[in-house]
Amino acid sequence: MISEEDLPNRWEILKLNEVLESIENGNRPKGGIKDLKEGIPSLGGEHLNSSGGFKFEKIRLVTRDFYDSLKRGKIKKRDVLVVKDGATTGKTSFVNDNFPYQEAAVNEHVFILRGKEELLDQKFLFYHMFSPIGQIQIAANFRGAAIGGINTQFVKNYKLVIPPLETQKKIVEILERAEKMKEWRAEADELTDEFLKSVFLEMFGDPAINPKKWNIIKLKTVYSKNKPGTKCGPFGSALKKHEYVDSGIPVWIMDNIRGNEFVETGCLYVTTEKFKKLESYSVEAGDIIISRAGTVGKMCIVSPSIPDSIISTNLIRLSLDQSKIQPIYFTSLMTYFKGRVGNLKTGQDGSYTFMNTKVLNDLKIPLPPIELQDQSAEIVKQVKTLKIRQKQSKHQIDTLFNALMQKAFKGELVC
Repeated sequence: MISEEDLPNRWEILKLNEVLESIENGNRPKGGIKDLKEGIPSLGGEHLNSSGGFKFEKIRLVTRDFYDSLKRGKIKKRDVLVVKDGATTGKTSFVNDNFPYQEAAVNEHVFILRGKEELLDQKFLFYHMFSPIGQIQIAANFRGAAIGGINTQFVKNYKLVIPPLETQKKIVEILERAEKMKEWRAEADELTDEFLKSVFLEMFGDPAINPKKWNIIKLKTVYSKNKPGTKCGPFGSALKKHEYVDSGIPVWIMDNIRGNEFVETGCLYVTTEKFKKLESYSVEAGDIIISRAGTVGKMCIVSPSIPDSIISTNLIRLSLDQSKIQPIYFTSLMTYFKGRVGNLKTGQDGSYTFMNTKVLNDLKIPLPPIELQDQSAEIVKQVKTLKIRQKQSKHQIDTLFNALMQKAFKGELVC
């Protein structure tokens, strides 16, 4: 942290205890939280997201009587919430005007921080604890060997650079403008994905209705002629954990499928000798890999930078005859129209409930002319080029935002 001698005029280094009105965390109802159909939301660490907002899936509810009995832990607008223990310790969110609940609480795993209005702007506090400077300070003070965490005493002793209140508000305005750029970037990215879906729908129609009367075929009729169309990854007995090495031939795992895009980072490796024994599980550019465990049905088209690689136990390799069907047509069909293709079922999380080679063999899909599929693939290719530029733009905006936060909380962003 910056020394007091280097601070701008009227800036101070203070402990949170000197500028906070209160530090609260919630309670757990006696007997635990039951699955209620009606009640008041109780948020835990899993409901704070990495961008400073919230995830509202699988929120547990508490009764009105329990909520009314709480002496602490009730959420108010402009509260700063910080996860106090567990895997997401330190994750920080801000309760803004868009928070969807009039009444809500936090459970025992989350702190609520409220500053003294005359000394500390709540959004300034949020940005500080959300910033890399704040997160590093939190991470350096984890307590507990099994499940790390921070306690009330740490929060009280947490140090931050405090400018005058009017300067805090000006810094918040600057950071909010930078954050708005991040939001616009994310919205544009979502629109790009929606554009591809709308183009697909316009060209091929809803597969459940098949308005363009394409031929309905079984997927196995368009498998590759050069190798088996489907292949499950090797059994655990064929590829044991101790056989993985630090470098060598890549073994693709579910983490290599990210948002239906193929990424090479995060794979495992085997030796060349082991690869030769498992060569029947090899993957080529243009093959599709599909998860059959965890988030079932995640898929992407493989485009490895090296010639040799194999799939892991929990993946299926799908190889298609590209003179009849474009891989991007199939992955788009399965991604955009989950639950509407071949009567395949999806669960509450949106993933397919079951996937194996027999399901793929017998899967019935509409098959448009290959020329139309080729046109669609060309559009996807152009949009992917656009998405690369969007990704670069996102990186630049994120870098700018983080740089501004660094400057602000080192006393270098003087307004």
